[in-house]
Amino acid sequence: MHMSDALLSPVVGGVLWGICATVIAVSAEKLKKDSDTAKIPLMGALGAFVFAAQMINFSIPGTGSSGHLGGAMLLSILLGPYAAFLVMVSILAVQALFFADGGILALGANIFNMGFYACFLAYPLLYRPIAGDGTRRGRVFTAAVTASIAGMTAGAFSVVIQTMLSGISSLPFGPFAAMMLPIHFAIGIVEGIVTGFVVLTVHSIDPGISISRPLVFSVKRRKKALVLIFAAAVLIGGLFSRFASNYPDGLEWAVAGVSGGVETESGESGFFAASSLLQERDTDNPETTVSGLIGGIITLIAIFLMGFFLKKRAGKASASRGGHAGN
Repeated sequence: MHMSDALLSPVVGGVLWGICATVIAVSAEKLKKDSDTAKIPLMGALGAFVFAAQMINFSIPGTGSSGHLGGAMLLSILLGPYAAFLVMVSILAVQALFFADGGILALGANIFNMGFYACFLAYPLLYRPIAGDGTRRGRVFTAAVTASIAGMTAGAFSVVIQTMLSGISSLPFGPFAAMMLPIHFAIGIVEGIVTGFVVLTVHSIDPGISISRPLVFSVKRRKKALVLIFAAAVLIGGLFSRFASNYPDGLEWAVAGVSGGVETESGESGFFAASSLLQERDTDNPETTVSGLIGGIITLIAIFLMGFFLKKRAGKASASRGGHAGN
């Protein structure tokens, strides 16, 4: 569901960049106040895992389309919504800047569509109430599926709205929505099943932690969890990604279905030309194994640097408050 710049006007793209910048700032402030220092390595490991998982497109039977794990709901369940949103920002930025997956102008829209709805709407309004206290695994699994479907379809409908408001493509609202929503509902079901399975598996590593709140591993289990998540990321990015479906993803399939297969063009000047120049590279026949591993490593590094910067700022702020109090 990565939008290209061809679907967005500079105004709509710019507004969404501004909205996401505000949410990023709020999320960063929340993470600075988080006393769990072990969360940064966990964010990095899960970021690499989700990056790798997004490379595995699975076919949607009978449609000629494919989908992939979004990951925001999984991250929200395991990390909490604020840390999850920042991890999604890192993943999508790496994909756009290093792999030309989604436009630069459209990066704000992609972050909003793939991150905001799952982290700040579906997770608190659906997952948490349905999962309850987490003592019943069936409820947790049902919550993961329900929230994943809601987050995915909300993001898909948002793509349709943003495209309509941009007014630079010839995609009609009704037919585009009719193509986008059912296919992403189906993708959401698969994502929900995978999310539920992963959540229950990760929590089984440390039976003492709460299954309905963000992870806080015991010291004894922390290293085991990180090793297993890293291993899964390497296995998925380095091996399973080779078997990804070659069918177009849900958005590409919907655009082609509505437009009759005619590709939308983003123009040759202004914002679009600058965006295309930043992403210009040979993306024909990429080696998925190498891409999966390199992308996971870059995402891991980006998240570690972000976490280090935020914790350093938090330390300086705390020291400054202590100095003022001493005076």
